[in-house]
Amino acid sequence: MAGSAYEGLAGGDGEIAAPRSTGWGSPGRRGRPGRPGREAAGSEGVELGRVRPVNGRSEDDAGRPRGAGRRSVPRRQPTRETAARTYPRALPVVPVRARGLTVEDAAGRRYLDCASGSGALALGHNHPVVLEAIRRVLDSGAPLHAMGLTTPVEDAFVTELLRTLAPRLSAHARVRFCGPGGTDPVDTAVALVRAATGRAPVVTVTGAHHRAAAEACCPANGGEPPAGVLLEPVRGADGVLTVPDAWLRDLRRITAERSVPLIADETETGVGRTGAFWAVEHSGVTPDVLILAKAIGGSLPLDAVVHHDALGDPLDGHRYDSDDHRTGFPRHGAGASGAGTFRGNQLALAAGAATLAHVREQGLAEHAAALGGRILSRLRDLAAEFACVADVRGRGLMIGMELAPPDGAHDGAPADPDRPRTGSELAAAVQRECLHRGLIVDLTGPAGNVVRLLPPLIVTEEQTSAVLDRLADAVQAVDRRRDGHAPPHRAHVSH
Repeated sequence: MAGSAYEGLAGGDGEIAAPRSTGWGSPGRRGRPGRPGREAAGSEGVELGRVRPVNGRSEDDAGRPRGAGRRSVPRRQPTRETAARTYPRALPVVPVRARGLTVEDAAGRRYLDCASGSGALALGHNHPVVLEAIRRVLDSGAPLHAMGLTTPVEDAFVTELLRTLAPRLSAHARVRFCGPGGTDPVDTAVALVRAATGRAPVVTVTGAHHRAAAEACCPANGGEPPAGVLLEPVRGADGVLTVPDAWLRDLRRITAERSVPLIADETETGVGRTGAFWAVEHSGVTPDVLILAKAIGGSLPLDAVVHHDALGDPLDGHRYDSDDHRTGFPRHGAGASGAGTFRGNQLALAAGAATLAHVREQGLAEHAAALGGRILSRLRDLAAEFACVADVRGRGLMIGMELAPPDGAHDGAPADPDRPRTGSELAAAVQRECLHRGLIVDLTGPAGNVVRLLPPLIVTEEQTSAVLDRLADAVQAVDRRRDGHAPPHRAHVSH
């Protein structure tokens, strides 16, 4: 792998070019080598202040050394924020510029970002179509806060969103915007199906409890079925576990027969991430409710619930004695208005509409499927080479690599960062080694032992090769340390 890990990357979609050799500087499109061109960066809104050389030293407009003040940020923040700041502890990076796959920190180091805001950045950082959409709203004089009132920006987003849905849902779809909180769309979806069915229990598919979820829809002794079944097509927090397509089709058949609404949580899997625009499309299933967040806002906070109109309308307080003639759902009045002060943020709607359109028009879901297959193949080769890689799985550009000690257990020795023994220690060590090599990855799974790759959908073949090379080098370094060998020389990241 020597020599291949740090070969140059061609910038795609106007991205900052990545490093060559062991140097991290790269030619900008119009500016001096090693920095993005001022014209190019400024036009895309990523230049945070002009940098000029003074006596061989870079200074900003205020005459301060480049990065001065910013480097102390990691030392200040622990005294200002709570211990819940999990990402800064694992990834001590202070980002000041970003473009596409590339993030630059306060010290001038550049990283390839394969966390993508936990999947929120479908087009990577500061994509031109997203920035242009935001600028149009800002320059138009349109209100930034519209209290949920219908605006041309919202109408454009809903129109684009409906284009992406399966015809069986889009023809009868209703969209509810929620507050930009992680649980708001789930709460709205649950309240919706409870109000629509007049029942309370909602079955959530977690872990390996697939059979239990199906059985809950067919209660014994004439019991009442649940109000709904909620699942993620690929469970990212559980370690990137994919729900089997055949099982999902069977569940859809059972829920339809029992008039149980099926809720698909596409918070992390949507907008092309898994190689289909919505992950449920892999199985050919059309859910009754879609929970949407993260990527639909084009990097800005935006949550929504899309549901079949047979489940009711938030302002419809009437009760119905007969079942809906299209779906068989008993109509009990809708409730669940999904109200919230910051529903449908105008800038997020504009960024989201631009993102949805770009992913659809550029065929980025298909691109994710093709590159994802290549990544899985390369990681499986890695698993065959290194015993600490226990499993590789995923779909499209949502991929997990599970780490575990080869014998399945550690020897009971105290934790030693230089000799990781448990799966979680191995994964954390791989994450650190990746960071040393200029690669940002996330950890997931109940035990925190799964390295997760969520590169933006615009990632190129060449960039993918660089990501895989750096990840392979990191795994090799950790495997050597696990065996008690001296850690290999770490690549220097130049400023």
